[in-house]
Amino acid sequence: MSVQDDLTAVKRCLDDLARTVHRLEQSLLREDVSRAQSVHRPEPLVTIPDTPYDSTLWTDSDDEGLGARDRRAP
Repeated sequence: MSVQDDLTAVKRCLDDLARTVHRLEQSLLREDVSRAQSVHRPEPLVTIPDTPYDSTLWTDSDDEGLGARDRRAP
């Protein structure tokens, strides 16, 4: 092969590479757009009332890290 043939082959390979990279970029962009469109919106916030909880909910419960109510912490 002559130098000119080698240069032509290299140019053809570079053109193929550039086209492939361009197609890959377009594909990734489409995936990003479709992923962004499919992102779920957060559900609305739930309002928690200010009224106190029923104290019977805490019957027979231990304070985490502090031990049982009828015993002293070390």
